Amino acid sequence: MIRYFGSLLVFSLFAGCSSDAGDEGFAGLAGLEQGTIADTPYLQPGPGDRLSFPADFGPHPQHRIEWWYLTANLETEAGEPLGLQWTQFRQALQPRAATEPVPAATDWPLQAAWMAHGAVSWRGQHYFAEKLARGDMGTAGATAVPFQVWLDNWRLSGNADNDRWQLQALGEGWSYDLTLNIEGAPVAHGQQGFSAKSASGEGSMYFSLVDIAIRGEVTLDGEVLAVRGKGWFDREWSSQLLKTGQKGWDWFALHLDSGDKLMAFRLRDENGSFLSGTWLPAEGDPVPLSSEELSLNELDRRKGVPVRWQLSIPKYQTDLELNAPPGDYLNRGLYPYWESPVSVSGSHSGAGYMELTGYKAQ
Repeated sequence: MIRYFGSLLVFSLFAGCSSDAGDEGFAGLAGLEQGTIADTPYLQPGPGDRLSFPADFGPHPQHRIEWWYLTANLETEAGEPLGLQWTQFRQALQPRAATEPVPAATDWPLQAAWMAHGAVSWRGQHYFAEKLARGDMGTAGATAVPFQVWLDNWRLSGNADNDRWQLQALGEGWSYDLTLNIEGAPVAHGQQGFSAKSASGEGSMYFSLVDIAIRGEVTLDGEVLAVRGKGWFDREWSSQLLKTGQKGWDWFALHLDSGDKLMAFRLRDENGSFLSGTWLPAEGDPVPLSSEELSLNELDRRKGVPVRWQLSIPKYQTDLELNAPPGDYLNRGLYPYWESPVSVSGSHSGAGYMELTGYKAQ
């Protein structure tokens, strides 16, 4: 979902744009200039747009913001749960039509800014790192064929069939080297990939890979852990910022032991909230969920952040309680936000991930 518009503030500072908050949009970012190159405008997704593969695994240089995002619920050989996140963002400083050639690195182009986040959560400890790159000079980028996304020595890359990926990242005291086996086709959210983010129709293009088998090694403070488990990969792009008054978002991706899966998000604003999601039955096609079909309530907070939730879908006899494990899972980068695994109980059991922004952590 459109979870990282707050991170645009980081990119705005990084690119030399104004960072003053105001009434123009979330964190004042709706006032960013509509940059052009040779009269090339930003493109904004709409309900009539459709996904295209493998192209949509790669960058969308005529859109303002996009990201590649993986979360994983893993286990060590001893059966201990371990959570993992990797995300890379691209923000256009100037739009470029997809048909135009990529500028040469020797020209020092400044058409985009890049940011990557990596995190590992284990035994109540949370390891996090953030990396930044400016421009398209080879230190960061993405391609669709072959599929690869990189920033310095952090890299996600696919094989020729794009059904097996390798992911490497490292920070202070941690690193991971993982093999991801992609099982199943991309899942389009919303209207065949167009995901609305408000009742008035603003939105993004959004798809996920929800059946990813992961194996590899995670190293924490010198201890090498063999891990295996399930991953969830999100791909999203847009040119539209959050609406005035929207304060943050709550996002959940869940693997249920029944074989069903669920993605749900809520955008909070001054007058209420906008909910949406996708129900993925163990057998059958994904089903979009409207605000009227979802119920999301926070049950408990930890240091100002909701860590226990009730998520219900009466249509599918689903009433879930989601719990973050003990610990502090705030990603303390330039724009702090909560990123943690969750356990699932209630009508179904399972595991997943949640991301929360816009809360004032204590």
